[in-house]
This record gives sequence, structure tokens and C-alpha cells, in this order.
Amino acid sequence: MERRVNPLRTAPNLLTMVRVVLTPLMLVALLEREFEAAFVMFVIAALTDAMDGLLARWLEQRTRLGQYLDPIADKILLSSLFLVLTAIGVLKTEIAAIVFGRDIGMLCVAAILYFSTDLRDFHPTPLGKANSLSQVVALGMVLLCRMTGSAAYGNWIGVGARYALDATILLTVISGFHYALVVSRRIGVVTEQTPRGPIPAERRERAA
Repeated sequence: MERRVNPLRTAPNLLTMVRVVLTPLMLVALLEREFEAAFVMFVIAALTDAMDGLLARWLEQRTRLGQYLDPIADKILLSSLFLVLTAIGVLKTEIAAIVFGRDIGMLCVAAILYFSTDLRDFHPTPLGKANSLSQVVALGMVLLCRMTGSAAYGNWIGVGARYALDATILLTVISGFHYALVVSRRIGVVTEQTPRGPIPAERRERAA
């Protein structure tokens, strides 16, 4: 008899949970202006994000819980950091507004489609993955910049942080429009597959 494995005890999901636990600790460190501690924890969190997917494939431990938990953990981590860095004056409000606007819009659209259609495939697109990667790089560079006290264009760290944030804004806008295009196409496919018009008399008699 095959033994069932608790999905919470698989290595990939444990790494994801580490990322969830580190998030509030990072936020506390940022609020106390402990940028070095926040940067170290962010690097650890980023490594767990890279490793959980690899381990899931290598160990063949892909679970339904992991499919939902991993992106949720990523969104909690990135969105919380953008929010707190904006609140303490490190990032401009416009950047957080663009990032949050895209995420909230995508979440609302996904919820509407989930409850009103048969669409269940909400896997990230390549542009979405590139946007998430740019956010990770940008936040890492911003934290490193604050940790070292680098000016906006003072050295390679400051320059890298500025360019990483610009890339994040650009990819956020482009991926948002691309997501809208993909959703419209999927809605069109679902609509074409849905039977229209009155039910034929013959089918009504059979149903009766």
C-alpha cells in the first residue's frame, strides 16, 4: 500500500513556508531601519524561491498545495516589501501604485473568471515571470543600496537599483496589458464553445 505524504512536509513546500515566515521578520527589520538584516533575509527568501521549484521537479514532489502556496508566498513577500519601502520613504509612491494596481487588477479578473466561467488555468506567462524576476532584482538592489549607503547614481549599486526599478515599471505595465490580451482570448474561446440559442425541441423532449 502506497504511503501518502503530507504535502506540508515535502521539501519544496517547507522552503516555501520558510519564505512566508521570513516575510514579517523582514518587514520588522525594515521598519527599524535594519537594512543589513533585511537584505540577508531577502537573499535567503530569494534562494528558497529558486530552490523550491527545482526540488519539486528533481524529487518529483509537486503538490496541488505547492502550486497555490508558492505564488501566494511570492506575492505576499514582494507586495509587502514594496508597501513598507514606500511607507518609510525609500521608494516613490508611483512605483508601489503601479505594482499594486496590476496585481489587484489581475486578482479581480481571475476571481471573476473563476466564478463565472470554466477557466481554471491561471499559470504565469513568460512576461509575468520576467516581471516577478525584475521585482526581486529591483528590491534586492534597493536593499543593498540602502545597506551600503550608496547614492542613486553614486556607484554601480545605485545605478543598478535605478535601472532595475525602471525595468520593473516597464515590465509591470507590459505584462499587465499582455495579461489582459491573454484573458480576452481565453474568454473568446470559452464563449465559442458555449452553446447559444434556444434548446431544440427534440432535446427538450429528451430532457423531459
